[in-house]
Amino acid sequence: MSEFKILMPKLGESVQEATITKWFVKEGDTIEEDDPVFEVATDKVDSEIPSPVDGMITKIFFQEDALVPVGEVVAIVNLGGDDDSEADKTAKTTDKEREEVPAPTVEAITQEPSPIKESKENTSHSSADITSVKSSQPKSESKRFYSPLVKSIAEKENVSLEELERIEGSGQNGRVQKNDLIKYLDDRQAGKAKNIETADGSKSSAPRISSSIGADQQIIEMDRVRKLIADHMVKSKQTSAHVTSVVEADVTNLVLWRNKVKNQFQEKYGEKITFMPVFTEAVAKALMEFPIVNSSVEGDKIYLHKSANVAIAVAKPDGNLVVPVIKEAEQKNLLGITKSLNELAEGARFNKLKPEAYQGGTFTITNFGSFRNVIGTPIINQPQVAILATGTIEKKPAVMETPTGDVIVVRHKMFLSLSYDHRIIDGAMGGAFVRRIADILEAFDIDREI
Repeated sequence: MSEFKILMPKLGESVQEATITKWFVKEGDTIEEDDPVFEVATDKVDSEIPSPVDGMITKIFFQEDALVPVGEVVAIVNLGGDDDSEADKTAKTTDKEREEVPAPTVEAITQEPSPIKESKENTSHSSADITSVKSSQPKSESKRFYSPLVKSIAEKENVSLEELERIEGSGQNGRVQKNDLIKYLDDRQAGKAKNIETADGSKSSAPRISSSIGADQQIIEMDRVRKLIADHMVKSKQTSAHVTSVVEADVTNLVLWRNKVKNQFQEKYGEKITFMPVFTEAVAKALMEFPIVNSSVEGDKIYLHKSANVAIAVAKPDGNLVVPVIKEAEQKNLLGITKSLNELAEGARFNKLKPEAYQGGTFTITNFGSFRNVIGTPIINQPQVAILATGTIEKKPAVMETPTGDVIVVRHKMFLSLSYDHRIIDGAMGGAFVRRIADILEAFDIDREI
């Protein structure tokens, strides 16, 4: 019979796994191409995964809330033919393989490290592709299953098998997931792990920090997306040496131009023109002139990107943030950037974008001005090396030179703040780059045709 395997897609350069948050189908359901099959979540994005084929779902291998490595088979679709499906064979093979996985031992975890392919988010708790841990001359065995990812983190953080055995798992059948182990490590570091010895036999003595909750206070649990965002932001600060440079730009010509053409632009093209497409156009041009800013870092290697794939931070109605990407922005005109931006922003707000819409970003813009904020110091969106914050545009008095002397006039001004990775971008380069963006905006042609 003919069958199709639906795999866990790669949702970003540094994403090695994703959580299945919702299934839209069940075994036996008939689906058509582009029908949503399941929803996944990473630290960067929530996304619905559509079916690439027509057929019937014959096997689903993971339940909701399962953490699944990229490339793993999650479901099988019968494209037509014999009902004795390959899915059943695959399921049996998978079950058999899991039964035959060697039980992890103290030696397997602490003495025989598995080869690790580091992701670009190179932190102590980062995701990694791990070869199964071998167990030779085991001293003790466990009937509990540990994923290769959990084993690798345990190995890197010197967590013994005895410690793993005592961690309460939140996965199916009490399985210890990555988040369970990371929480344990955080608690251990803060001195909260009680009565559990570390691998070297010592006990944590760090003081426990607590707060007093009064009757007029309320405790709100972070939702899953907020936890992922928080984890991603902390990792970014741990990875990159953040520095911020700020300039003030006179954007009077740009403001006057937009006020003049915005109605005509929408009538002619059916698109609303905001300031963000112009900011994106200026950034793309500057990135081509400063290639080191359009790069990423892995270890001691710098990867320069040929295209300016500009990610735009979009606030969703639930208060969370996503960053879809305008691909090859340097090759698009203002109309093309405007159309791409409007489509991405609309799709992102309602979770209608495909995973590839969030992939490949080389630089990010976040618009603090949309909330009437004057200035900000944004956190770099890993594995990129810089991010630009655009502040609100305000009328301000300014001194201008005239043939008859200096005069005070009203001008439209805004702040541009660039956070950059000081490991590879020094102050001179960062300052010159953000100044170049300001110069491009200040030189905007007030008579530019649409």
